[in-house]
Amino acid sequence: MRKNIFSIPIVITAAILFLFSASWSIASDDLSSFAQQKGTLRIAGGTAHIPVMKEAAKQIINFNPKIHISIAGGGSGLGIKQAGEGLVDIGNAGRKPSDQEIQKFDLKLLKWAVDGVGAVVHPTNKVQSLTSTQLQDIYSGKIGNWNEVGGIDRQIDLFTRDEASGTRKVFWKKALAKGDISTKANVVVSNGAMKTAVAGDPFAIGFVSVGHIDGSVTPVALDGITPTLETVRSGKYGVARGLYSLTKGEPTGLAKLFLDFLVSPTGQQIVADKGFIPVR
Repeated sequence: MRKNIFSIPIVITAAILFLFSASWSIASDDLSSFAQQKGTLRIAGGTAHIPVMKEAAKQIINFNPKIHISIAGGGSGLGIKQAGEGLVDIGNAGRKPSDQEIQKFDLKLLKWAVDGVGAVVHPTNKVQSLTSTQLQDIYSGKIGNWNEVGGIDRQIDLFTRDEASGTRKVFWKKALAKGDISTKANVVVSNGAMKTAVAGDPFAIGFVSVGHIDGSVTPVALDGITPTLETVRSGKYGVARGLYSLTKGEPTGLAKLFLDFLVSPTGQQIVADKGFIPVR
C-alpha cells in the first residue's frame, strides 16, 4: 500500500526534473553561440520591447559575463534613426519602418513578436467599455467629461505619447481612425510612464502595449472586445502591430547572435513570458 501512496509524487517529481532538464538543455543550446564572444552591444528604441530585451540580455550576460549589453528606450522613431545612423547596433520599433526609411538607412528588419495596443483606465473607473466613436471623441476633445460615456461627473484626464512612438502610431491609426488627438492631452515618454500615470489618476485614460497591462490599470473594451493576448492572437481585437528589431545592413557579430537568440525557442519563450505573442 505504501508503494502506491508514494509512487505518484515520485513519478511527478521525476517528470518535473525531466522537463526542467529538457528546458535547461534547450536554453543552453540557444546560448551556446555566445560562448566565445566578448564586446558591447548597444540597443535603443521602442519602449514596449524593453522587458524582452532586458531578460534576453540578462540570460546572455549570465551565460557569458564578457558580453556587455546596454538597453535604452526613446521610442520607435529614435530606434529607427539611431540604428540607421550607426549610433546603436540594434534599433527597436513598434511599427514597420517606411519604405523611405528602409531605403535611406539600408535597414534590415526582424519581426519577433506581435503586440496589441489598448486603451486603459484606473481600476476604480466604472467606464470599462467604449465604442470606437466614443474613444475617438474622447481623444479629439469632443467628449471631455466621464458622465458623457456613463461615468461620474469629472473631467477626463487625457494621456498620449509623442509622435515618435510606435505605440501611438498604431493606436492613432487603428483605434482612432487617424483622427485628431487633443493638444490638451498629457504627453508621456514610454509605456511604463503611461501605465504609471493612469494607475495614479482615477480620472485618466491612456493607451499601452497589451504586454504591459497588469492589475494597476484596467483595459477598456473597444466595440465589445477587450484587448488581451487571446483576442489579439485570434484577430478579434484588431489594434495590433509587430515588434521589430532593426540593423543598418545585414546584422553581424553580437547583433546577429542577439537577434538569432530572440527567435530561438528560448527567446520566443521570453517573448511569451513577457506578455507578447511569439512569431515562431
